Amino acid sequence: MTFVSTHFASPVGTLKLVASERGLAAILWQDDRAERVRLGAMAEAPDHPVLVETKRQLGEYFAGTRNRFDLPLDFHGTDFQKSVWAALLTIPFGETRSYAEIAASLGRPTATRAVGAANGRNPISIVAPCHRVIGSDGSLTGFAGGLEGKKYLLDLEQRQS
Repeated sequence: MTFVSTHFASPVGTLKLVASERGLAAILWQDDRAERVRLGAMAEAPDHPVLVETKRQLGEYFAGTRNRFDLPLDFHGTDFQKSVWAALLTIPFGETRSYAEIAASLGRPTATRAVGAANGRNPISIVAPCHRVIGSDGSLTGFAGGLEGKKYLLDLEQRQS
Protein backbone atom coordinates (compact mmCIF):
# COMPACT_ATOMS: atom_id res chain seq x y z
CA MET A 1 0.00 0.00 0.00
CA THR A 2 1.23 3.47 -0.86
CA PHE A 3 0.95 6.31 1.64
CA VAL A 4 1.30 10.03 1.04
CA SER A 5 1.80 12.76 3.59
CA THR A 6 1.94 16.45 4.29
CA HIS A 7 2.28 18.65 7.36
CA PHE A 8 -0.21 20.90 9.12
CA ALA A 9 0.77 23.66 11.55
CA SER A 10 -1.71 23.56 14.43
CA PRO A 11 -2.00 25.15 17.88
CA VAL A 12 -0.83 21.81 19.35
CA GLY A 13 2.25 21.58 17.13
CA THR A 14 3.03 20.47 13.61
CA LEU A 15 0.97 17.43 12.68
CA LYS A 16 1.91 14.95 9.96
CA LEU A 17 -1.15 13.94 7.93
CA VAL A 18 -0.99 10.61 6.12
CA ALA A 19 -3.40 9.23 3.52
CA SER A 20 -3.80 6.10 1.42
CA GLU A 21 -5.92 5.66 -1.66
CA ARG A 22 -8.79 4.72 0.71
CA GLY A 23 -8.67 7.71 3.04
CA LEU A 24 -6.95 9.39 5.97
CA ALA A 25 -4.63 6.83 7.58
CA ALA A 26 -2.89 8.87 10.28
CA ILE A 27 -2.46 12.17 12.06
CA LEU A 28 0.91 11.97 13.77
CA TRP A 29 2.26 14.29 16.44
CA GLN A 30 5.42 16.35 16.18
CA ASP A 31 7.23 14.25 18.79
CA ASP A 32 5.44 10.96 18.04
CA ARG A 33 7.34 7.75 18.75
CA ALA A 34 8.18 6.10 15.42
CA GLU A 35 6.90 2.71 16.59
CA ARG A 36 3.49 3.98 17.80
CA VAL A 37 1.97 3.94 14.30
CA ARG A 38 3.66 1.85 11.62
CA LEU A 39 2.49 2.46 8.08
CA GLY A 40 5.52 2.04 5.85
CA ALA A 41 7.06 4.26 3.20
CA MET A 42 5.35 7.48 2.23
CA ALA A 43 5.86 10.26 -0.26
CA GLU A 44 5.13 13.95 0.22
CA ALA A 45 1.90 14.91 -1.56
CA PRO A 46 0.46 18.15 -0.16
CA ASP A 47 -2.06 18.33 -3.03
CA HIS A 48 -3.61 14.88 -2.35
CA PRO A 49 -7.40 15.47 -2.09
CA VAL A 50 -7.80 13.69 1.26
CA LEU A 51 -4.91 15.65 2.76
CA VAL A 52 -6.20 18.97 1.40
CA GLU A 53 -9.66 18.25 2.89
CA THR A 54 -8.15 17.12 6.19
CA LYS A 55 -6.21 20.38 6.46
CA ARG A 56 -9.37 22.37 5.74
CA GLN A 57 -11.41 20.53 8.36
CA LEU A 58 -8.65 20.66 10.99
CA GLY A 59 -8.35 24.41 10.37
CA GLU A 60 -12.07 24.81 11.01
CA TYR A 61 -11.87 22.61 14.11
CA PHE A 62 -9.08 24.69 15.62
CA ALA A 63 -10.88 27.92 14.63
CA GLY A 64 -13.93 26.75 16.58
CA THR A 65 -16.26 26.39 13.60
CA ARG A 66 -16.29 22.58 13.22
CA ASN A 67 -17.36 20.00 15.79
CA ARG A 68 -17.57 16.93 13.53
CA PHE A 69 -15.22 15.57 10.90
CA ASP A 70 -16.41 14.18 7.59
CA LEU A 71 -13.44 12.37 6.08
CA PRO A 72 -12.88 8.89 4.64
CA LEU A 73 -10.84 6.97 7.22
CA ASP A 74 -8.44 4.09 6.57
CA PHE A 75 -7.55 2.51 9.92
CA HIS A 76 -4.66 0.02 10.00
CA GLY A 77 -4.57 -2.26 13.05
CA THR A 78 -5.92 -5.41 14.63
CA ASP A 79 -9.65 -6.14 14.75
CA PHE A 80 -9.71 -5.27 18.45
CA GLN A 81 -7.88 -1.98 17.87
CA LYS A 82 -10.29 -1.11 15.07
CA SER A 83 -13.25 -1.81 17.39
CA VAL A 84 -11.79 0.57 19.99
CA TRP A 85 -11.12 3.24 17.35
CA ALA A 86 -14.69 2.85 16.05
CA ALA A 87 -15.92 3.39 19.63
CA LEU A 88 -13.90 6.62 19.81
CA LEU A 89 -15.86 7.93 16.83
CA THR A 90 -19.08 7.62 18.86
CA ILE A 91 -17.95 9.91 21.71
CA PRO A 92 -19.87 13.17 21.26
CA PHE A 93 -17.99 16.42 20.75
CA GLY A 94 -17.20 18.09 24.08
CA GLU A 95 -17.80 14.91 26.11
CA THR A 96 -15.44 12.34 27.59
CA ARG A 97 -15.54 8.63 28.32
CA SER A 98 -13.36 6.49 30.55
CA TYR A 99 -11.34 3.53 29.37
CA ALA A 100 -13.68 1.33 31.46
CA GLU A 101 -16.74 2.80 29.73
CA ILE A 102 -15.22 2.08 26.32
CA ALA A 103 -14.40 -1.50 27.38
CA ALA A 104 -17.96 -2.00 28.65
CA SER A 105 -19.43 -0.58 25.43
CA LEU A 106 -17.47 -3.22 23.51
CA GLY A 107 -18.88 -5.98 25.70
CA ARG A 108 -15.42 -6.52 27.22
CA PRO A 109 -15.69 -4.94 30.70
CA THR A 110 -12.41 -6.48 31.90
CA ALA A 111 -10.44 -5.18 28.90
CA THR A 112 -9.75 -1.70 30.29
CA ARG A 113 -5.97 -2.01 29.88
CA ALA A 114 -6.31 -3.42 26.36
CA VAL A 115 -8.58 -0.49 25.50
CA GLY A 116 -5.94 1.87 26.88
CA ALA A 117 -3.25 0.22 24.77
CA ALA A 118 -5.40 0.39 21.61
CA ASN A 119 -6.31 3.99 22.38
CA GLY A 120 -2.60 4.78 22.66
CA ARG A 121 -2.03 3.39 19.18
CA ASN A 122 -4.91 5.29 17.58
CA PRO A 123 -3.38 6.40 14.29
CA ILE A 124 -5.92 9.10 13.49
CA SER A 125 -5.66 11.44 16.48
CA ILE A 126 -8.13 14.31 16.85
CA VAL A 127 -10.47 12.97 14.13
CA ALA A 128 -10.86 9.68 16.03
CA PRO A 129 -10.96 11.54 19.35
CA CYS A 130 -8.72 9.53 21.67
CA HIS A 131 -8.19 12.78 23.59
CA ARG A 132 -11.78 12.38 24.87
CA VAL A 133 -10.82 9.23 26.80
CA ILE A 134 -9.86 9.87 30.42
CA GLY A 135 -9.25 7.90 33.60
CA SER A 136 -12.23 6.63 35.60
CA ASP A 137 -11.42 9.22 38.26
CA GLY A 138 -11.60 12.03 35.68
CA SER A 139 -7.85 12.41 35.40
CA LEU A 140 -6.06 13.10 32.15
CA THR A 141 -3.98 10.09 31.23
CA GLY A 142 -1.40 9.26 28.56
CA PHE A 143 -1.74 10.85 25.14
CA ALA A 144 0.56 10.75 22.12
CA GLY A 145 0.32 14.53 21.82
CA GLY A 146 1.26 14.98 25.49
CA LEU A 147 -1.05 15.86 28.35
CA GLU A 148 -0.84 19.57 27.50
CA GLY A 149 -2.08 18.76 23.99
CA LYS A 150 -4.89 16.64 25.40
CA LYS A 151 -5.93 19.41 27.79
CA TYR A 152 -5.83 21.95 24.95
CA LEU A 153 -8.15 19.82 22.78
CA LEU A 154 -10.59 19.14 25.63
CA ASP A 155 -10.66 22.83 26.60
CA LEU A 156 -11.18 23.84 22.95
CA GLU A 157 -14.18 21.53 22.71
CA GLN A 158 -15.60 22.62 26.08
CA ARG A 159 -15.52 26.27 24.97
CA GLN A 160 -17.43 25.36 21.79
CA SER A 161 -20.10 23.13 23.33
